[in-house]
Amino acid sequence: MSRVCQITGKKAIGGNNVSHSNIKTRRRFNPNLHLKKFYVPEIDEWIVLKVSTSAMRNINKKGIWNCLLEAHGKGFLR
Repeated sequence: MSRVCQITGKKAIGGNNVSHSNIKTRRRFNPNLHLKKFYVPEIDEWIVLKVSTSAMRNINKKGIWNCLLEAHGKGFLR
Protein backbone atom coordinates (compact mmCIF):
# COMPACT_ATOMS: atom_id res chain seq x y z
CA MET A 1 0.00 0.00 0.00
CA SER A 2 1.30 3.43 -0.84
CA ARG A 3 1.34 6.46 1.43
CA VAL A 4 -2.04 7.80 0.31
CA CYS A 5 -5.09 8.47 2.47
CA GLN A 6 -8.03 6.39 1.25
CA ILE A 7 -10.60 9.01 2.30
CA THR A 8 -9.05 12.38 1.40
CA GLY A 9 -6.46 11.32 -1.18
CA LYS A 10 -3.64 13.10 0.65
CA LYS A 11 -0.18 11.94 -0.42
CA ALA A 12 3.46 12.87 0.01
CA ILE A 13 4.70 16.16 -1.43
CA GLY A 14 8.22 17.40 -2.03
CA GLY A 15 10.10 20.30 -0.58
CA ASN A 16 13.46 21.44 0.68
CA ASN A 17 15.46 21.10 3.87
CA VAL A 18 17.07 24.49 4.37
CA SER A 19 20.17 24.58 6.55
CA HIS A 20 21.43 27.49 8.61
CA SER A 21 23.83 28.34 5.76
CA ASN A 22 20.85 28.31 3.33
CA ILE A 23 21.90 25.08 1.55
CA LYS A 24 18.83 23.34 0.15
CA THR A 25 18.41 19.57 -0.11
CA ARG A 26 15.28 17.76 -1.26
CA ARG A 27 12.96 16.09 1.22
CA ARG A 28 9.46 14.62 1.41
CA PHE A 29 6.53 15.74 3.51
CA ASN A 30 4.52 12.57 4.26
CA PRO A 31 0.90 12.72 5.45
CA ASN A 32 0.12 11.58 8.99
CA LEU A 33 -1.39 8.17 8.11
CA HIS A 34 -2.71 5.43 10.39
CA LEU A 35 -4.28 2.01 9.80
CA LYS A 36 -7.67 2.17 11.48
CA LYS A 37 -10.61 -0.21 11.80
CA PHE A 38 -14.08 1.28 11.35
CA TYR A 39 -17.46 -0.35 11.90
CA VAL A 40 -19.96 0.41 9.12
CA PRO A 41 -23.48 -0.29 10.42
CA GLU A 42 -25.07 0.13 6.97
CA ILE A 43 -23.32 -3.02 5.71
CA ASP A 44 -22.76 -4.57 9.19
CA GLU A 45 -19.00 -5.01 8.64
CA TRP A 46 -15.66 -3.84 9.98
CA ILE A 47 -13.32 -2.30 7.41
CA VAL A 48 -9.64 -1.37 7.69
CA LEU A 49 -8.59 1.89 6.06
CA LYS A 50 -5.32 3.79 5.83
CA VAL A 51 -6.48 7.28 6.77
CA SER A 52 -4.91 10.59 7.73
CA THR A 53 -5.72 12.21 11.05
CA SER A 54 -7.71 14.92 9.26
CA ALA A 55 -9.78 12.16 7.61
CA MET A 56 -10.50 10.71 11.07
CA ARG A 57 -11.87 14.11 12.08
CA ASN A 58 -14.06 14.16 8.95
CA ILE A 59 -15.32 10.66 9.74
CA ASN A 60 -16.21 11.72 13.29
CA LYS A 61 -18.03 14.75 11.91
CA LYS A 62 -19.85 13.31 8.86
CA GLY A 63 -19.97 9.58 9.62
CA ILE A 64 -18.09 6.71 8.00
CA TRP A 65 -20.76 5.88 5.42
CA ASN A 66 -20.93 9.42 3.99
CA CYS A 67 -17.13 9.64 3.87
CA LEU A 68 -16.92 6.30 2.04
CA LEU A 69 -19.48 7.46 -0.53
CA GLU A 70 -17.59 10.73 -1.09
CA ALA A 71 -14.24 8.95 -1.42
CA HIS A 72 -15.72 6.47 -3.90
CA GLY A 73 -17.21 9.31 -5.94
CA LYS A 74 -13.86 11.10 -6.08
CA GLY A 75 -12.05 7.90 -7.07
CA PHE A 76 -10.00 7.39 -3.90
CA LEU A 77 -11.71 4.05 -3.16
CA ARG A 78 -12.56 1.22 -5.51
